[in-house]
Amino acid sequence: MAPLPDLVQLEPLTEPLSSHNKMEQTKSITPRFVGLDVSKDRLDYTIDGLHCAHVANAAAGWNRLCKSLRTLPGVRVVCEATGGYERGIVTALCQAGLEVCLCNPGRVRAFAQAEGLLAKTDRLDACLLRRYGRRMQPRLHVPVAPATQALRDLLDYRRQVVDQIGAVRNRLELAGGHLRPRLEAQLAFQQQELAEVDRLVEDQITGDAVLAAKAHRLRLLQGAGPVLTATLLAYLPELGQLGSAQLAALVGVAPFARDSGRMQRPRHVRGGRSVVRHVLFMAALTATRCNPVLRPFYQRLIAAGKARLLALVAVMRRMLHVLNRLLADPHFVLAH
Repeated sequence: MAPLPDLVQLEPLTEPLSSHNKMEQTKSITPRFVGLDVSKDRLDYTIDGLHCAHVANAAAGWNRLCKSLRTLPGVRVVCEATGGYERGIVTALCQAGLEVCLCNPGRVRAFAQAEGLLAKTDRLDACLLRRYGRRMQPRLHVPVAPATQALRDLLDYRRQVVDQIGAVRNRLELAGGHLRPRLEAQLAFQQQELAEVDRLVEDQITGDAVLAAKAHRLRLLQGAGPVLTATLLAYLPELGQLGSAQLAALVGVAPFARDSGRMQRPRHVRGGRSVVRHVLFMAALTATRCNPVLRPFYQRLIAAGKARLLALVAVMRRMLHVLNRLLADPHFVLAH
């Protein structure tokens, strides 16, 4: 691997335990895990792993559940990320001072398969989540700041608009005369909507002192534009708090070994937060053309015989490393 350029001066970072497969250091009180299965209309929960109750997935049900759990010592609620239906109850539990573990559904399902559990019901899932919490000790959920959550919502909508623009442009290529005017009008509206959303995203960042300060630091790196900056602020709040290796795995740009015995397969990246990875890919592509340090780094890898995609992923890791240091150390400056 080529040595680091003068772009960064490495110093050891204090890395808190934050990966999903790390054990959480808890209080002296042994946690009392509560399994909570979330659906659109109902919340099924179990405290002892034998009996299951349910409340409505609405404000009245949240208040009722929080009120009953506050009477128990050391409660730690374990639930899955369900695409947004869990947001209300998780917020209510955190505001009530209760500990929450928000788990990856894929890992919970893999745990069920390891147990040999094939059936799936709301009651079984609640009990499964309780056992998963006791055995795996997942990390505690850290509530997202309201400003960051609002920024994330705007970026979710922005991605939808961008996808719609791409779909309309594809249809325009083969559209007949009777359909073309409608598609062109739709495309003009969506492009106008995209410009408006970009303005709202920028206003959301500049209107919050914490986000604005972080955005200013991130944009010091040539190649980190407004879209990448907003994406990192919204979907990677761990930036500046973890080590570069952990962040690379979190985003999905860290190569993992697949060796067995004498067999040594090529390393591949896998998993991670695809929303961040896709935007970082496009930013790295730009950096290989305009960044005075990352461009030679990319060219050296190509000259050494590395595949272009492999070299580009290496640039993504390098960019993530530099952006992490920019937030971790306020005195860190880039070489000119």
